[in-house]
Amino acid sequence: MKKSEKLKGKEKVQEKAATKKRNIRIAAAAAVIVIVIAAVAVYMSLFNPFVVAAPGDTVSVVYTGMFENKTVFDTNTNTSPISFTVGSGRMITGFDAAVRGMKIGEKKTVTIPYDQAYGAYNPELVQIVPKDRFPANLTLYPGQELGFKSSTTGQSYLVYVINVTSAGVAIDANSPLAGQNLVFEIQVTGITKGSSGKSS
Repeated sequence: MKKSEKLKGKEKVQEKAATKKRNIRIAAAAAVIVIVIAAVAVYMSLFNPFVVAAPGDTVSVVYTGMFENKTVFDTNTNTSPISFTVGSGRMITGFDAAVRGMKIGEKKTVTIPYDQAYGAYNPELVQIVPKDRFPANLTLYPGQELGFKSSTTGQSYLVYVINVTSAGVAIDANSPLAGQNLVFEIQVTGITKGSSGKSS
């Protein structure tokens, strides 16, 4: 074999090795790009920064409700998130308004005035009901929660026993939260867009 042929053969081997290294680098770079794109896609599906809660969307929320003195009256922190459609009227006005514009994963603390919560306390919703209107075997006590159906409208109400006397039973149809400014810690955990049905 001539010397020139040996050199050409060596150059071909070196060229093949260089090509192999170049292909490995390209494959590695392509793999990194694929991983980055996949990571971004996962992030966008879980925490899409462009999706915000709007009227008509169904949102899932974790919350803690407190009085202004920070006493907790309700929370779903250690249970399942509550889901509702924004603007449906299912939630109190202030809570519904608070979630609008929130993103998935976002947390906020809001103080909701009583007029956007359970309304002002209405003394006219306190009534004295004769004892004979209740079942004879029912033991009544202050703080007791009772279901009450209006004989005129047929609508059901939740009422609370305030006091039991010989004159009758004082019941209150106000919510226990009426007249209270309420503090809510809210975190949005999911948003399903109402128009496109896209879930995030």
